[in-house]
Amino acid sequence: MPVPSLLAVFAHPDDESLSAGGVLARHAAAGARTAVVTATWAEATARAAELAEALRILGAGEPRMLGYADARVPESAPGAARFCDAPLDEAVRRVVGHIRAFRPDIIVTHDAYGGLPGHPDHVHTHRVTMIAARAAGLEQLYPDAGAACQPRALYLATHPHSAVPALRDVIGARKAVYSVPDEQVTATVDVGPWMKQKIAAVLAHRSEVERGALPGVIAGLSPDARERLFGTEWYIRHALTTAPPVQRELTA
Repeated sequence: MPVPSLLAVFAHPDDESLSAGGVLARHAAAGARTAVVTATWAEATARAAELAEALRILGAGEPRMLGYADARVPESAPGAARFCDAPLDEAVRRVVGHIRAFRPDIIVTHDAYGGLPGHPDHVHTHRVTMIAARAAGLEQLYPDAGAACQPRALYLATHPHSAVPALRDVIGARKAVYSVPDEQVTATVDVGPWMKQKIAAVLAHRSEVERGALPGVIAGLSPDARERLFGTEWYIRHALTTAPPVQRELTA
């Protein structure tokens, strides 16, 4: 049975590698179509070039950037609206356009908290993608955004409570951490075989490494520590159709 095609929608350059780099690399290695939509940062910026390199490593094609400004970095998209301030209908329509153009089997995005850090752009990307995933299958919504296409499922990248203590040793106790009860996790994926690609993609975001953000923290870890802390990815599955889950969606 073929591995399903996968479209990831994340807030910033580097979120795709940190949150779903292993799954993206795994699907691409198995011959599946994969792609990433990034909500913030403009195409002409250094971080856009870093994103392109990360996606090349993961086998996820060329960047698909919405070009909104990061909520905390106005220079990320000079002259553009902050993603959180943009009209909701406009943002949903643009994501629907990418879904209909790519026609994925499954979509991956942030969980309702926006992942561990709870960044407002992450939370808003979750909201927009949840709406767009449903709207993409309704032909009378956004007819100018392409022919209707309903993905089978939406997977939310998350962290269970049980994973937080080990991660706190790395990210520091000073920062807020958002996680979910372990029983809410419906897909636990061992991405160990794809760690080389995942870590290389994370480190391709060189500006984040240099400023000491999470990619910089990861750069300073030993290979064993990287494997232990980032060799598993967790997801919450939301069905978008009445069809039963396909065995090789994310968990095989």
